Amino acid sequence: LIQKQLLSKISIPNNHVVAINPTLPVEEAAKDYAVRLRELFPGDNMPVFDLLILGMGPDGHTCSLFPDHPLLKEQTQIIAPISNSPKPPPRRITMTLPLLNAARSAVFVVTGDSKATVLKEVLEGKSANPLPAGLVQPAEVNWFVDQASASKLSSPGDQDLP
Repeated sequence: LIQKQLLSKISIPNNHVVAINPTLPVEEAAKDYAVRLRELFPGDNMPVFDLLILGMGPDGHTCSLFPDHPLLKEQTQIIAPISNSPKPPPRRITMTLPLLNAARSAVFVVTGDSKATVLKEVLEGKSANPLPAGLVQPAEVNWFVDQASASKLSSPGDQDLP
């Protein structure tokens, strides 16, 4: 679907498209994906994406980084397996916060009223334990939200948003 709807319409070399190998066990697939990303960014200690396009779940998760999960503390791996996801499927592969935060820019696309409370917490909350989407802090972060997901946000005159 991505190939048909997006990649076929833009000029991008095939060797710059790196997909997770779904035929490998999750631990091996994560290692393989990390190796292939590092090959795409030779010489860089940390791959640096120009732009990440991310979503946010109704619990504040992004990628497969879930609230209170040990992977939020991962500091060395850029890609990690997760075998106990609180949301199906239980076995996944995710980018880690060091990789996400190394990006030059990130865009979150958030829609639906089921995310309104969590969006308010991420953008306006001052929690000592921020939700995963709030931990994504590259140099620039932009939020594209619909009216439903933004319905609980303070008006711009009430509070300065990040």
